Amino acid sequence: MLTVPTDRPIVSSLLEADFYKFTMGQFVWNNYQDVNVTGALRCRTKGVRLGEIIDLGQLREELDHIRTLRFNNSQLHYLRGTNEYGNRMFHEPYLEFLRAMSLPEYNLEKVGPDIRLEFGGPWSTQKYQETLGLSIVDELYTRALMKPLSRFERETVMARACVRLAEKIKILRGYPDIFFSDFGTRRRAFAEWQTYVNEVLCAELPSQFLGSSNTDLAMRFGTVPMGTSAHELQMVVAGLRQGQKDWLKVSQQEVVEGWWQQYGYGLSIFLPDTYGSEFFFDNLTPQELSKWKGARWDSGDPFVFGDKLIARYEKHGIDPKTKLIVFSDGLDIAAIVKLHTYFNGRIKTSYGWGTNLTNDLWDNAWHNGLWYGPLSLVIKPATANGRGLVKLSDNPEKATGRPEDIERYMQAVGYDRNTKHVACVY
Repeated sequence: MLTVPTDRPIVSSLLEADFYKFTMGQFVWNNYQDVNVTGALRCRTKGVRLGEIIDLGQLREELDHIRTLRFNNSQLHYLRGTNEYGNRMFHEPYLEFLRAMSLPEYNLEKVGPDIRLEFGGPWSTQKYQETLGLSIVDELYTRALMKPLSRFERETVMARACVRLAEKIKILRGYPDIFFSDFGTRRRAFAEWQTYVNEVLCAELPSQFLGSSNTDLAMRFGTVPMGTSAHELQMVVAGLRQGQKDWLKVSQQEVVEGWWQQYGYGLSIFLPDTYGSEFFFDNLTPQELSKWKGARWDSGDPFVFGDKLIARYEKHGIDPKTKLIVFSDGLDIAAIVKLHTYFNGRIKTSYGWGTNLTNDLWDNAWHNGLWYGPLSLVIKPATANGRGLVKLSDNPEKATGRPEDIERYMQAVGYDRNTKHVACVY
């Protein structure tokens, strides 16, 4: 019976990083080698006392271990051959940089009942610690919940998880034109479970399951490595341009133009909500809106986002049916079906399925002071060359940064602080 092991390193390969770490990594290596970034762990699940649940000694061992890892020839050969969109993505100078790369040091300490974990160093190397670090913390939390259980109880947890996965597969078979990917590396319960989920989906839904954000799993199962860019790109560049006139507009344009120059149409999926989607699209040219493939939704109400994006396409004479929305925030099977039904025939859709796919083990409830459910963990960049960074998103509750920096960014984009996150009812 599949269960969480405790006798092997949680991360065994640097290729387990999400694929967008490499697409962004090349972009950063080409353009921002002189930038130093600090990223900080944040647990958004209220009431969870990580410092009292996770053993800091074990966490330190795992973080030390990933600093010993290096890319081997087979892994670099795989990255060299990624050309899913017709053009080679990664070039030799970047691959040789990866060959010699070692991850920078980290800072870890217990602060009251919590953990302070920070990754700092050159952006070109620091950035790879995000999804690897999140995978480590998630699995240590799963191990802590499993440890007091008997063998039978652990097997029962996994049996129920398999039943939940089977129920999702059964529903998806009824919607053969729903296409989705595994986006769950950063929230996975443990490595073997994510691997098992990918293996099952490849076998059971081969025409619907597109691939995984976990680059190592995509390589192992012969699926597409999924991912383009993350909020950190716009956050850091915006921080670097602070002090300039219209620095947020300038930084957005720098990222949009630079990304297209680097990757062209293949990876042209906007991530618009870093400072609010309205601000992003209002400062996008109609030509850019027309030539980019589509957009990823990652906060706020997905139905409102989709309707507004379709209306914007139509306003500029662009056929929305030729464009794509990748939905990727907090999805479960009910949400996926609801979104597919609502947007079917109006715009192309795909789904980046994360936590509910790779960490659906528990009943999502509190028992004896412990949260039996997945954690909402993030590691976001906090500073760039010493300047405070901010992410606003389309949901004010997901904003990150120092209060004074958030205030300044909100004023710069005209962000409505009274905007409430509209919960989606499925």
